Amino acid sequence: MKPVSLTLGQSVTLNPGVTQIQGYVKIEWRFGNERIARIKEINGLVSMDYNSEWKFRGRLHLNNYTGSLTITNVGLEHTGVYELSITIGNEESVEIFSVNVYTPLPVPTIVSYCHQNPISKCSVLCSVLNVSAVSLSWYKGNSLLSSISVSDLSISLSLPLEVEFQDKNTYSCVVNNPTDNRTQHLDPADLSLSSDSVHCYDTTIAVIRLVTAILMVVAAGAAVVVLGLDVKSRI
Repeated sequence: MKPVSLTLGQSVTLNPGVTQIQGYVKIEWRFGNERIARIKEINGLVSMDYNSEWKFRGRLHLNNYTGSLTITNVGLEHTGVYELSITIGNEESVEIFSVNVYTPLPVPTIVSYCHQNPISKCSVLCSVLNVSAVSLSWYKGNSLLSSISVSDLSISLSLPLEVEFQDKNTYSCVVNNPTDNRTQHLDPADLSLSSDSVHCYDTTIAVIRLVTAILMVVAAGAAVVVLGLDVKSRI
């Protein structure tokens, strides 16, 4: 089985182990249990047909000289096992391809919590949202410090790290799968050392934390008003 990995929206060509096919030939591609493309050639006369279901409609091209199959604009529904059978005369050969399609990766988000006491250290958290079949890793320079992986489930991942304030090293948080990777860098020199300070390396997270804080203040104010009204009603 030949593994093939690519990103959502790309095109892929599945190439058999032949350079050119001559003479009487039948080429058939199957996806799971259904035939998706076929060529028959007898004495130079070629007939060709493709699967017309929505997931393959207009996306397939079969090369009648090599038997290769091209799938354009792949989607997650194209993940699976593809089987090619080539019959030349009385001989048949079969090849199997395992295709995995991955969604584009987000850039990791880094949030740090720095405390001046008792020692000058920062706790850093790197996160990615709604990912599957990825690894999330912390690097110190080119050295791997820690890593966590997830298989097929779409979840959120977080990986902590503790760094010394004024550390001279550069750190990187990397999320990757077989087709892509995204990196967010961390320079400890950019962290401000103030008690209970929070530093967000992503604007969205910063806005969420700010909105959450505002809602907490509003809720507290509302509670005070309700308490005051209750006191007046009792008087």
